[in-house]
Amino acid sequence: MVPDTPDPVDEALHAAPAPPLRSLVGWYSGYRQRGVAHGRHLGLPSPWLTLILTLDEPLSIAAHPDPHAAGGDYATLLGGLHLAPAHIDVPGRQSGIQVALSPLGARLLLGLPAGELAGVDVHADDVLGAEVTAVHERLRTAPDWPSRFGVVDAWLLHRLARHTDRVTLAPEIVRAWRRLLVDGGRVRIDALAAEVGWSDRHLRNRFRQEIGLTPKAAARVVRFDRARRRIAARPHRPDLAGLAADLGYADQSHLDREFTALASCAPSVWLAREFRNIQAGHLPPG
Repeated sequence: MVPDTPDPVDEALHAAPAPPLRSLVGWYSGYRQRGVAHGRHLGLPSPWLTLILTLDEPLSIAAHPDPHAAGGDYATLLGGLHLAPAHIDVPGRQSGIQVALSPLGARLLLGLPAGELAGVDVHADDVLGAEVTAVHERLRTAPDWPSRFGVVDAWLLHRLARHTDRVTLAPEIVRAWRRLLVDGGRVRIDALAAEVGWSDRHLRNRFRQEIGLTPKAAARVVRFDRARRRIAARPHRPDLAGLAADLGYADQSHLDREFTALASCAPSVWLAREFRNIQAGHLPPG
């Protein structure tokens, strides 16, 4: 008799962080896959730093946003803002929790400015120390997703309490970053500098130090992130021309060029590669 083949597992859950964290953390994403086809996922540029705490097997990075960095396996990963995709191997199984961190929260939650992580992926314990190992173990023994999200909540709340009284961020940086997000990356950088009362050069230098990208590069990433989420929301019939007009691209060709520059492939190619993940809910929520 041929033994029964276990049914595939394809879980994707999203949760909001505890209220005190919500200005600093966008969401938690829990994922578990077993028995799915081998594939490769693109970790695309976005306005969020990425913290991944795996559960069973390590995360396998085939190629980093930094082309000079060697691929490898990560039990925990911390990545800054970047302008090129990471290539993640999915050998039929993966599991973990991904935390979307605002760059405004980097000093409070990570103990360093987001600029120090720009364009790189590192082992999270190299930045956050041995406590990551303890959190990792608690996650592995937690019985369900709400419990796992609770472990992450408690840990980040503890880190927030530790740094709140010692860390201040320039209000000009906070205002500039939030304006970029609200305007979908379409605000003129000279107008942004004038709004916060700094010169273009000073804003560029301070913004890159704190956020990890220049205001112009960050605006590109914010607009691109909106575009790929809108495409994912209508995977069967994406209106790329209408989307380009809505998001402030000159035309569809402009959208295609920007998408290819930041994702290393055209929108239609990305959609075909990620269609199963989109349908299963494995892409971050908008």
